Amino acid sequence: MGSPEDRCRLVLIVPQGEDAGLQAKALEDALRGGDVASVIIPQYALDDDSFQKRAEVLVPIVQAAGAAALVAGDSRVAGRVKADGLHVVGGLEPLAEAVEKFTPKLIVGGGNADDRHKALEQGEANPDYIFIGKLEGDIKPEPHPKNVALGEWWASMIEIPAIVMGGSDVASVVAVAESGVEFVALRQAVFGHAGGAAQAVAEANALLDEKAPRFGG
Repeated sequence: MGSPEDRCRLVLIVPQGEDAGLQAKALEDALRGGDVASVIIPQYALDDDSFQKRAEVLVPIVQAAGAAALVAGDSRVAGRVKADGLHVVGGLEPLAEAVEKFTPKLIVGGGNADDRHKALEQGEANPDYIFIGKLEGDIKPEPHPKNVALGEWWASMIEIPAIVMGGSDVASVVAVAESGVEFVALRQAVFGHAGGAAQAVAEANALLDEKAPRFGG
C-alpha cells in the first residue's frame, strides 16, 4: 500500500446544517476516519456574521486533524478565522482577483469550470487548484460523467491540481481517481452515510488505496 500522497486524495465539503454543534461533531467524526487533504466550508445561506461564527468552530477542527481548512465565501471571514485557504465559487474574475490578493498567504482555488475553455481561462489565473463541478453537485450516486471527462483532460494537460466533485455514493471516488486528478470531493457520501462519517472516510480511503492510480509510478 502506498502513501495517500502519491494518489488521489479526499476533499470533504461540509454540508448545510442549522446546528453548529451537530455539524462540528459530524466533521470530527469524518476526520477520524482517515486521510483527508482538505475541507471546504461553504457559506450556504448564512449571513457573514453567522458564517464567521460557524467557521470559528469548524476551522480549528479541520486544522487539528492535519487537513487544510478552505473557506468558501467571504475572504474577510477566511482571514479572521485564520483559515488555510479561500475557495472561490465564482468564475474567472473573482478567482483571478483572489489569487492576486491572497497568494501565497492563503491557498486560493475554486472556480466553476464546466468546459475546457472555462477551465483553461481559470487556469491562466494560476490558482492553487481548480474545482470541477459544483459544491452541491452530488445529486446522483455516481460523479457527473462530464466532470470526470473534463478532469481527465485537465490532468493529462495541466500541472495545476484539480478537484472533481464525486457522487453521493462513496464508491464514486474510484471513477474520479481513475481520471488522473489529484483530489475527489465528497459531501453527502460522507455526511449522509448510513454507517457514519468516519466509516465513509475509511471506506473511501480503502478504495483509493486499492484502485487509484499512482502518480509518477
